[in-house]
Amino acid sequence: MRKFIYFALASFFLVISFAIFNINKPTPATASDYVNYMAEAHKGDRPVPTGIISDTPKTEVVGEMVEYAQIDGEMVSGYISRPAGVEEPLPAVILIHEWWGLNDNIKAMTDKMAAEGYVALAVDLYKGDVAETPDEAMELVQNAIASSPELEDNLTQAYDYLKNETNAPKVASMGWCFGGLWSLNTALLLPTQLDATVIYYGGNITTDPEKLATLEMPILGIFGELDQNPSVELVREFEQVLQSLDKEVEIHIYENADHAFANSSGNRYNPEAAQDAWEKTTEFLTTHLQQ
Repeated sequence: MRKFIYFALASFFLVISFAIFNINKPTPATASDYVNYMAEAHKGDRPVPTGIISDTPKTEVVGEMVEYAQIDGEMVSGYISRPAGVEEPLPAVILIHEWWGLNDNIKAMTDKMAAEGYVALAVDLYKGDVAETPDEAMELVQNAIASSPELEDNLTQAYDYLKNETNAPKVASMGWCFGGLWSLNTALLLPTQLDATVIYYGGNITTDPEKLATLEMPILGIFGELDQNPSVELVREFEQVLQSLDKEVEIHIYENADHAFANSSGNRYNPEAAQDAWEKTTEFLTTHLQQ
């Protein structure tokens, strides 16, 4: 009888402990919460290139719009850029836009990435639409999230385009905000094909060990301490799960930096953190794509 009581008490405390753990465990928000948070984070912003994004690339590049995918019979165009005068195959980076869409900000960043020695392809997940206001961006991102299979097809075809049309020996994904989430999603879509992935404050990132266990590429995560989606707690859980799976992961959380701190057109722009994050990004990509 005494053994039974001890067993019952032990089981009770185990259940309580598990429940407390799950109460305190950070979890991704719903898609609706995520969209609402982005709307608040970008309130008052205007997608105009300034600061680090508007800097002239350090080497001359050539860029153009190209058709890289076909979704439901419709061609999808993106912006591709590469160093001028270079004919041999180069490693490539898929760049995934913020919630604004494929605008001049992203094209400027694509040129900046190309100047580092890459073929850089900025995809379009909004079917040619570009937002000029937060309200427009909110509508576009809601429509995109509702069509996730199309986004997956879009990004898979972007990878195929870079491998088949530019003969890229290695390919990475990189994105900011909404694009940061989809940079991780691209890695999950192509867990053995991608050679690296870069995530800038992507909200709603998964911490599911079964999903993350499939990843075989090194991962760089850039986040802000003041961000609430993803929160520091969620980022640390993401990092810990990857480390427990023996994945190669590098996480940087910047003090006094908020969501979208690298967006120079936003109210939360932090130039010091943005510059340091860019340097860490280029070092990471050099290590994993060019060596």
